[in-house]
Amino acid sequence: MPLAVGGVMGYRIAVRMCKCLWMALFVAGICAGIPAWAQIDPVKRDLFQFGYNQPLEGKAPLSAYAFYYYNRPNFLDTNLTLRLAVAPVYLDSELGISHLLGPNTDFAVGLAGGGYADSYYEVNQGKYLSDQSFTGNGGTLSASIYHLFDPGARIPLSGVLRGDIHYVNYQRDGDTSSKFELPENQKTFDVKAGLRFGGKEPVLVPDVAMELSVWYQGQFRLEPGNYGYATNQYHTESASHLFWSRALLAYTLPESKHSFMVSVTGGTSIDPDRFSAYRLGGFLPLASEFPLSIPGYYFQELSASRFALFNGSYNFPLDKKKRWTLTAVASTAYLDYLHGLEQPGKWNTGVGGGLAYLSSSGAWQVMLDYGYGFDAVRTHGRGAQTIGLLLQFNLERTKGGYYNPGGDNLLLRGFDRFLHSFN
Repeated sequence: MPLAVGGVMGYRIAVRMCKCLWMALFVAGICAGIPAWAQIDPVKRDLFQFGYNQPLEGKAPLSAYAFYYYNRPNFLDTNLTLRLAVAPVYLDSELGISHLLGPNTDFAVGLAGGGYADSYYEVNQGKYLSDQSFTGNGGTLSASIYHLFDPGARIPLSGVLRGDIHYVNYQRDGDTSSKFELPENQKTFDVKAGLRFGGKEPVLVPDVAMELSVWYQGQFRLEPGNYGYATNQYHTESASHLFWSRALLAYTLPESKHSFMVSVTGGTSIDPDRFSAYRLGGFLPLASEFPLSIPGYYFQELSASRFALFNGSYNFPLDKKKRWTLTAVASTAYLDYLHGLEQPGKWNTGVGGGLAYLSSSGAWQVMLDYGYGFDAVRTHGRGAQTIGLLLQFNLERTKGGYYNPGGDNLLLRGFDRFLHSFN
């Protein structure tokens, strides 16, 4: 943030000192956050999570998530649930009211806002275009309804209906070209609705899970228009509609404790633009409620109007106490690229693996991972590699597992852009 301290040199020193201080806060795990929109969280939680991807070739936006999450059901001994996710420049909150609209229907109001969460970075055919990337700051006011259709059933069928009003202010960052015209500041009304049968425990390796779900999201902008270079204009749509579904199965063999997870996710859209398109790539499994992961690629490297994504993983312990685990993952996707961001070949495939350690108390877990993207476009041709780190701390040590950071990844993108400002 601009802070004049005795001319240009003083300004640069002051900015670097402020950034170093914020980085120290991140590294110490004092504050960071990712919002969640899936449901009212019924488990008392106090936790920290961190994930990071680093490409081994090419220039890409920094990709990471880090958040401190606080959740209290029966807040103040009432039917309220308070959820807070805090970052140095962003706050996300939701107050849930159980059974407000009926014995099986909950209601929640949310308030979120701060810096960097609506930033956008342009990646075209494997090249990160920093001159066409920019910062977005904003705020959101939301209301949600959560309904359980089959109370008492072994496998729950739940519905979600959410509406929010969102405002974004776009600004240039240090790499944005002065000739690149930014989009108009946006006022957006979003609607999200979904049905979910079953569900997945939000941990890196769930013991058992089954999910079938279908979703719709509509984005309605009050300030659509053109932006970009005078000779290369992009367009924001007045309305974009997304439709997607997921089928997932996870199981752990009772004797050997070997486990697997497979999923199929597919989506289509009507009138998508760069801000609403599906974005696939990278391996950050807790970055969103529906992570579109392909190992070896930059995070969100590929932009698609339609896609089908197949993911699979297999985990097996390496020692008798089941503390060390080896993981193998594979993903492949068939894409219809967003107009203007096409590249040769519609199939994109990646494989990877990781080595994880779980503490004896189960309170923390760390994983080092590697990924190779067979079809990723780079300057030398096809093929790319990444390494990564995943870290979880459950300070409450609850049996409910680790928290899944939400339906969209606004704060993840904000964390990307915040870290990118250190370069």
